[in-house]
Amino acid sequence: MILRWILGVALALGLVGAAGEAQEPKGRALVFEIEGPIGPATSDYLARGFERAMREGASLVVLRMDTPGGLDTAMREIIRDILASPIPVAVWVGPSGARAASAGTYILYASHVAAMAPGTNLGAATPVAIGGLPGAPSSEPDAEEGGKEEEAESPPPRPGMMDKVMNDAAAFIRALARMRGRNADWAEKAVREAASLSAEEALELGVIDLLARDLEELLEKMDGRVVAIGREELVLDTDGLALERVEPDWRARLLQIVTNPNVAYILMLIGIYGIILEFYSPGLTGPGLIGAISLLLALYAFQVLPVNFAGLALVALGAALLVAEAFIGSFGALGVAGIAALVAGAVMLMDTEAPGFTISLWLVGGVAAGLGSLLLMAMAMIARSRLRRVVIGPERIRGTLAEVQSWSGDRGVVRFEGEVWEARSTRALRPGARVRVTGREGLVLIVEPLSREE
Repeated sequence: MILRWILGVALALGLVGAAGEAQEPKGRALVFEIEGPIGPATSDYLARGFERAMREGASLVVLRMDTPGGLDTAMREIIRDILASPIPVAVWVGPSGARAASAGTYILYASHVAAMAPGTNLGAATPVAIGGLPGAPSSEPDAEEGGKEEEAESPPPRPGMMDKVMNDAAAFIRALARMRGRNADWAEKAVREAASLSAEEALELGVIDLLARDLEELLEKMDGRVVAIGREELVLDTDGLALERVEPDWRARLLQIVTNPNVAYILMLIGIYGIILEFYSPGLTGPGLIGAISLLLALYAFQVLPVNFAGLALVALGAALLVAEAFIGSFGALGVAGIAALVAGAVMLMDTEAPGFTISLWLVGGVAAGLGSLLLMAMAMIARSRLRRVVIGPERIRGTLAEVQSWSGDRGVVRFEGEVWEARSTRALRPGARVRVTGREGLVLIVEPLSREE
């Protein structure tokens, strides 16, 4: 009887374990978000995400994308991680209304599986001008006097820097397209002509592999596809994979805030003025600590962002001129020059036109207006102070009144502010008369009688 009971319990436990194994997913797909401009924070977040996927043995990495583009350096770091990944990487542009513009198009082409949701678009992958790089110089024939054109043909123009950037970008995206077996001609057109496509058109032209309304449908349609991982081919087994979304951690969020050009600009100003205030009033400690931390964070952001050093120098010069105005007092000349240098430097500071990586003109205008208002207030206070009577020091007694106590010849005694002083004057004075103090020689006041009107 006891033996039957033990066998029954063992059988029941075995059935429960088998049912649990049947319900467990056969693997996991880690989902990472590429939301907004692509920058250093995005590449750092994904680099650590790929490391986690390999460490935990994930079966698939999915990048959900909705981006207007971003920095070339961050984009290439992400693509290097995708190409080196031993785990298949799928990029899904979604949900409906999302886009994979500019840098997002390159990342989509680099993925093992490229998918889009209906109502999304990609393209416009032309590299923007960086720092005002010159293009190819034009060479039009000069007209001779009398309106005749020169018969000799001018030599072909030499390629400019933007030509080099354009050719490099076109070659890069064509290489990615050929590696993944996608439409290379349209990829080059997206670079050279800023062409764009809807999701349905992209599927029809062979730019993407499939359409999927959501991630679950993406896993269903990917199942059984063959992808190349290095030199080997892998048949994807994605049906039934568990989706696990990986949110950016505190480090990624902090890096995203610090590397925002507007925040980096403000941190730099706080750092400069905090350190200057600490030198001006030693021992306060707080301004120096806050300034040092802010300046270090700003320098880190400038190290990973495309910074124009001429703009950075102008910002530093503007701050120095404003400080000089406070110490020297040039009646506003240094202050106005400092504000102009700050504005010009802020406009030039970010050496790129990539979306999301330029300093807001509203912020620049606000900083300029705030500094200008402070300068006007300081000048108004200085002007008022010059019109006031001196209230401290030896000069303050000039123009004040005293009362004669006794007088003989050109000398006598007066009562001044409750004190008895020796005084002298060029005119004889009578006791009880009120006189005006015009100066002081040692402990002797120089006085003069009041006019009749006074």
